[in-house]
Amino acid sequence: MQDRFDVVTFGEAMVLLIAGQPGPLDQVELFHKRTAGAETNVAIGLARLGLSVAWASRLGCDSMGRYLLRSIEAEGVDCSQVLEVADASTGMMLKGKVLDGSDPPIEYHRSGSAASRMTPADIDEDWLLRARHLHATGVFAGVSTGCFEVIRKAMAVMRAAGRTISFDPNLRPALWSSPDAMRQGINELASMADWVFPGLEEGRLLTGLQSPEEIAGFYLGRGARLVVLKLGAEGAYFDNGTEQGRVPACQVESVVDTVGAGDGFAVGVVSGLLEGLELPQSIARGAWIGAQAVQVVGDTEGFPSREALIAAQGA
Repeated sequence: MQDRFDVVTFGEAMVLLIAGQPGPLDQVELFHKRTAGAETNVAIGLARLGLSVAWASRLGCDSMGRYLLRSIEAEGVDCSQVLEVADASTGMMLKGKVLDGSDPPIEYHRSGSAASRMTPADIDEDWLLRARHLHATGVFAGVSTGCFEVIRKAMAVMRAAGRTISFDPNLRPALWSSPDAMRQGINELASMADWVFPGLEEGRLLTGLQSPEEIAGFYLGRGARLVVLKLGAEGAYFDNGTEQGRVPACQVESVVDTVGAGDGFAVGVVSGLLEGLELPQSIARGAWIGAQAVQVVGDTEGFPSREALIAAQGA
């Protein structure tokens, strides 16, 4: 048994069916099966860089669940806290194919899924405390009340133990009962994190503020030690209370699929900070990995190995 994990995460993995041709989803006849899920995307990306990563969740006792478990374990992610639920199904989603670099159409089928039934009682605290870092997102928190409480408890346990926590709001308004409930819930979780990674438009929606500087100040005032705002083609703005600055984006010739870019950014920043890189260098790594993600179809297909990262960035 491994003594220590670099990172743990909780979240719902889904089977992703990617359209093999452009057009409305109801007219597509060929789909390609892949894995999806914000938290598992980050787990896979970190594992490819050589970090020790663990993921906790629930899957249905079905073929889709077996596919996900086999695929994520094959990436080197510890799945010992992933259990099958006999009377529930595994979530899935369909994603359209676009040719102009725009966001593809997405259709979710996750209501009542096995992962949505998780509660704080499912957390093995001894297992959790084997990790030095927790990565969480607002996606799993919005899946159900129980999932929100899972994330809140996991963050509280890690915070009390002096571990670090990163949080990506990763807004999915359709998962929440109202915009106000989403703002309140996401901001509560962000206040429990050390490193917060909102997008600029997410930050504006969550805080009512407009500039990166104001949004960063909002979360720093609520307890964050670092805020990194994703600014799209403008790169990223960071503020840790004593140091502020901007890191440019990595330009790409052609955007193929925007899904997974934010998760790739988190992979770069979290891995860099855990490895002791300087903050701007960690953010630059995140920008580069995010740029790799948008140049291919699929959520994680563009995430690099450690060797590819070293070849491109030297670290």
